[in-house]
Amino acid sequence: MEGTGRSGKDVPEQMIMTKRPQTPEEAAPMYTSMDFLEQKARWVRRQIVEMVFSAKKGHIGGALSCTDILVSLFYGNILRYDPKDPGWPGRDRFIMSKGHSGIALYTILADLGFFPLSELATFCGNGTMLGGHPDRNIPGVEADSGSLGHGLGIGAGLALCAKMDRKDSRTVVLVGDGECYEGSVWEAAMFAGHHQLGNLSVIVDRNRQCVTDFTEDCVRLEPLAAKWDAFGWEVRSVDGHSCKEILKALQPIRNRRDGKPLAIIADTIKGRGISFMERQLHWHHGIPGPDELNRAMKELDADLSDTAIQKGTP
Repeated sequence: MEGTGRSGKDVPEQMIMTKRPQTPEEAAPMYTSMDFLEQKARWVRRQIVEMVFSAKKGHIGGALSCTDILVSLFYGNILRYDPKDPGWPGRDRFIMSKGHSGIALYTILADLGFFPLSELATFCGNGTMLGGHPDRNIPGVEADSGSLGHGLGIGAGLALCAKMDRKDSRTVVLVGDGECYEGSVWEAAMFAGHHQLGNLSVIVDRNRQCVTDFTEDCVRLEPLAAKWDAFGWEVRSVDGHSCKEILKALQPIRNRRDGKPLAIIADTIKGRGISFMERQLHWHHGIPGPDELNRAMKELDADLSDTAIQKGTP
């Protein structure tokens, strides 16, 4: 199923499952080709920029910084899900705690067939399903997120329930590094460490910026990895723009149940993929004008193989 995006170009074929997944291998698309994942991430960034430009709203910088993380999770054979049945009990749970970057998640959910791609054109419009922050009215969204600091607590509760019920589902929570200023994050971290929630993983989008400043100039977070370690978590650090490194860190989560929860510190760049947006505070929620849109599209098209993406194959 193909459609046409607002840029006038064909958008990627949706990958809709034909039967309920029975195994982890069936339950997540097997797109582990690094080239495919990188091309997919570039396409997602195109949609983010176009949607923000059209809506004249949206948190563009943080959405671009976490794109490679989300692509790895949803296309890299990590998460189990069924777009035809978003409430399938056997699914894994993904919590987008940094909800202001939900536009990146919307793009991926639409691409996978949770809802029509045409819905992306309604982002932040009157009566739209796709508001500025995710909520549970959107197929594929597990929790409302907007007020920062809530996602990890929700994820810890879901993980504890799965452990008590002897379910093999996994819970993954994406938090922002600025979000780690919230005390509720550390309360949930302490809770998860105490209960040995090995079925819970948190990924920190470590782009080193918050809404008003660079994190280390605002309120210093380092040593961030040591903090998670002190709260009883196994900690790994990765290049948050390397799908290969992200997947390597995430692959073992299927075999984790008891023991320490997993914290992945993903080193990222806010505004990643568009040179004039990278590391610029203005682009936390800056809106591109026509000239900036054209510049961004040229940069994102530079190495884009539309054919590879449209086929939906590595």
